Amino acid sequence: MSDAIHLTSVERMELERRAGSRTGRAEDARRARLILLLAEGHTWDEACEQVPCSRGFVASWTKRFEEQRLAGLYSRHLGQVATVLTPQLEARILEATRRGPRDGATHWSTRRLGEHLDVSHMMVARVWRKHGLRPHRIERYMASNDPDFEKKAADIIGLYLNPPAHAAVFCVDEKTAIQALDRKDPVLPLSPGRLERHGFEYFRHGTLSLYAAFNTKTGEVLGKAAARHTSAEFVAFLTDIVLNQPRGKEIHVIADNLSTHKTEQVKEFLENHRNVRLHFTPTYSSWLNQVELWFAKIERDVIARGVFTSVADLKRKLMRYIRQYNKAPRTVKWKYADPSRHIGTDSVVTGH
Repeated sequence: MSDAIHLTSVERMELERRAGSRTGRAEDARRARLILLLAEGHTWDEACEQVPCSRGFVASWTKRFEEQRLAGLYSRHLGQVATVLTPQLEARILEATRRGPRDGATHWSTRRLGEHLDVSHMMVARVWRKHGLRPHRIERYMASNDPDFEKKAADIIGLYLNPPAHAAVFCVDEKTAIQALDRKDPVLPLSPGRLERHGFEYFRHGTLSLYAAFNTKTGEVLGKAAARHTSAEFVAFLTDIVLNQPRGKEIHVIADNLSTHKTEQVKEFLENHRNVRLHFTPTYSSWLNQVELWFAKIERDVIARGVFTSVADLKRKLMRYIRQYNKAPRTVKWKYADPSRHIGTDSVVTGH
């Protein structure tokens, strides 16, 4: 490009003064020399070589000079003025964070809140870090509506912390509708710099349910696969638990409130086995059942990434995992994070 810039005598004198100044800013001198070269008829490429600079630099400052003349050659930074974090400003940031945005968004980011309050986004980040605020994160919870929550929770936690002498305590539940998924495409194995890769498409070969009884004292698991989760299957599994314990030994079974756990068949079983006692968790409180932790483990280790060619293959791999796990079982360490607070809402489980 070679379109010459036309200068007035006053503009030329000012630009020559800036270009030859030994006390002014070097950037001001560069811009002045650029405009003078273009006014003399030099092309952009020639100006880039003599200043030196890029074509983007030429385009930007030429446009600003043509629009605003000499005033356009001054640097104007859009950055924010440094702000001192005062207690009042910190309180404003905290209050705005708590209230949330009003433009339809669900939460603030540091930059959006900084723009809203006209402060640095790094200042917002420092305040959030200081007070442990993470608006982009959420935690989910399930509130129990059981009027006897504390009584039932205390009963179960008591079995964990202070079980009856010479008695066995089992946490029992069923993991239902486990799918036997077979990958349509071959699994590409893990290699340096590359993750294991599974094809997107898969075949469904059916489902089964896994009954598990977690021994809270030893950590061992008694497992049984079933085609369906019915009351009859549950009673059959309770029978298996009884047969795996010494005759007449007191057995405490912790289970959830599933309807199949409270049928007439179950009541009849309990009448015939006086040494077995069922303890039901409060409603919406499956976290009190330690077997749920073990279910999460088998989900991670076997089910989530498993490839199963049939329901029978799925059953075989689940049972094999249980046998291997029982060679080195692990118990759950159950404790309160803060015993002075409301029972059941602040207990913490560790282990596995």
